[in-house]
Amino acid sequence: MRRIFILTLLIPLLAAPLMGQETRDKTVFQTASPWRAEMDIRSDAAIIYGMNDSFMERLQSWKERGYGLQFMTGVAWGGYQDYLNGRFDGKEHHDEGQVERDGRPIMHGRGIPYMVPTPSYIEYMKTLLERAIDAGVSSIYLEEPEFWNRGGYSEGFKQEWLAYYGEDWRPQHESPEAAYHSAKLKYHLYFRALKELFAHAKQYSESKGTRVKCFVPTHTLINYSAWQIVSPESSLSALDGMDGYIAQVWTGTSRTPLIYKGVEKERTFENAYLEYGSMLAMTAPTGRLVYFLTDPIEDNPNHSWDDYKYNYEQTFTAQLMHPEVDHYEVMPWPNRIFFGKHQVEGSDEPQAIPEKYKTEILTLINALNDVPASDSRVSGTRGVGVLLSDTMMFQRFPTFEGYEDPRLSNFYGMALPLLKRGVPVQLAQMENLPYENTLKNLRVLVMSYANMKPLKPEYHQALVNWVKQGGALIYAGRDADPYQGIHEWWSQGDYSYSAPSQHLFELAGVKDGGEPVKTYSVGGGSLTILRLDPKELCAAPDGGEALVNLVRQALDGELEEKNWLLLERGPYDVAAALDESAGETPNVIDGPVIDLYDPELPVLKSKIVHPGERAFVYNLRRNEKPAPCVLAAASRVEEEETGAHAYTATLKGPLKSQGVARLLLKMEPSGVAMHSPEGGAIEFEQEWDAHSNTLLLRYPNHPDGVMLELQF
Repeated sequence: MRRIFILTLLIPLLAAPLMGQETRDKTVFQTASPWRAEMDIRSDAAIIYGMNDSFMERLQSWKERGYGLQFMTGVAWGGYQDYLNGRFDGKEHHDEGQVERDGRPIMHGRGIPYMVPTPSYIEYMKTLLERAIDAGVSSIYLEEPEFWNRGGYSEGFKQEWLAYYGEDWRPQHESPEAAYHSAKLKYHLYFRALKELFAHAKQYSESKGTRVKCFVPTHTLINYSAWQIVSPESSLSALDGMDGYIAQVWTGTSRTPLIYKGVEKERTFENAYLEYGSMLAMTAPTGRLVYFLTDPIEDNPNHSWDDYKYNYEQTFTAQLMHPEVDHYEVMPWPNRIFFGKHQVEGSDEPQAIPEKYKTEILTLINALNDVPASDSRVSGTRGVGVLLSDTMMFQRFPTFEGYEDPRLSNFYGMALPLLKRGVPVQLAQMENLPYENTLKNLRVLVMSYANMKPLKPEYHQALVNWVKQGGALIYAGRDADPYQGIHEWWSQGDYSYSAPSQHLFELAGVKDGGEPVKTYSVGGGSLTILRLDPKELCAAPDGGEALVNLVRQALDGELEEKNWLLLERGPYDVAAALDESAGETPNVIDGPVIDLYDPELPVLKSKIVHPGERAFVYNLRRNEKPAPCVLAAASRVEEEETGAHAYTATLKGPLKSQGVARLLLKMEPSGVAMHSPEGGAIEFEQEWDAHSNTLLLRYPNHPDGVMLELQF
């Protein structure tokens, strides 16, 4: 206790210069390590992870390098032994961990259980937030509010059940209703926890003369549903104290195998595109900020550097195809990227990151400092959406007779048949239907209750109102799963429906006759009922042609099928050529362009993207930056100055990394010099490209900056 007391006294002294600090925060990264020159990636802010005795030392080390300072810790798990062992309040709390049916605790790591967020646990978490606020951080991130579906057997959870439902706990394995209600309670518990914690963070920070921002870094609704985890997700958007999310999408989530055309395999790009889209659907109508995360590697260490590179480019491309978002967590854990070792082809021993891949990563994260938000849209037929609900997480575990949903196919069966045909599918969040902009840009909406259920009857009225105003709603589902008949709002009180869709159809004035497929006119729009579960569309060898035909009819035949997606975003082009799609023709981006997935930053006359490939290029035809300027670099460019016959800039990047930069100039320079931070000349390479009037430089990076001088 003495050591903690001394630390608390020191915090205000160290943090005083940070109070009220406003910093640029377009790009961030998270780290549990102190600053090191080899991982100084020059993003706007460093998120310091974990509260322990080294916190102030770690925070101070990044502060001294000019970073904005933020704080993150796990809200469902962490190194919280002082709470578990009774040092916090004199009581042990080991019985508050999440527990499986056989009594085994669910662990995040050795000695780190996933927690049931009891009131005492919430009080403990408040003390961590206070310490971070005293240290002067500008934002707080409480990550991964996760309750495993297979949990729910601990004494702490049983007590929460009694308090919430007013009845004795029921084991979730006994019935679909018990499973649904168990998941619903898990959902509520972490909503309650975050509501209290964020309210406390706002109040406490304001008492200190500042106001912190509060974020939730979280996997997507799609991934949590696939991995059988419950989290409050969209409900958090309505909290007054909630400023936004980090969409934790990366290779590990997006490479989860999917079923399409009856084939189960990894489809990383398509999955990532939908994952990022689900986070956008959750936040856009509410005005909350969202950061998109990518990771150049993943938690699973048993892959090669080539595998990480391939999948990083898949997720990186997918995140950029949502142009409304321009805030990014450029990586978690830079120490494991720059100091980790993994397999490479031709060697039996793990190797450090290849220099070319390191240079590519630095180029891409510096591009994110520049990539603008945009009103542009991905090429293809627009206005086609798929409806999501948080209750997708409620039907994933356990499996009951009469209901299986392999690989979440009752969701992907609606989305993949369209996305694979080059339709830039939008996702809509059911819980956001009360917001008027949720369905604003949609012409066709596909939904099902095979994979989810409506939490409120009001959502149906919002859907019917949208249809009457001209929307086309396609409902796919047999309504035969065992969750249809549970005791929820549609089967109790004023309602006595055997399936929630019956309430929707009644509001629309439609009497379903049980036909395999039928379309009804509803006001100025239409309601089509397809009596197939979406998982059947995933399994079909034709890739869900039945659904695609209905979408085409709803659009009066205006459905463009193609095997590529392309987005023009400022001077950048982002492209994905799709396999398992409409033909094998490559997509061609007219140049000249700079290939940003190539660490040599070549200038190409055009970029050809074959099916299964992705591209991210800087298109010189749309460049609006005046020469001289840096167009792309594996360094952060600062202190640019242009004179009558000279140009200077400082290029900053991690020590022991290869810098590369391509500059646009009016003419070939008569002199080029590069100097170390101490002023000495350094070795570098240069190549002039007369066709594009660009200069390529290769040089050793340095976190204090390499000085570039050009003479004309």
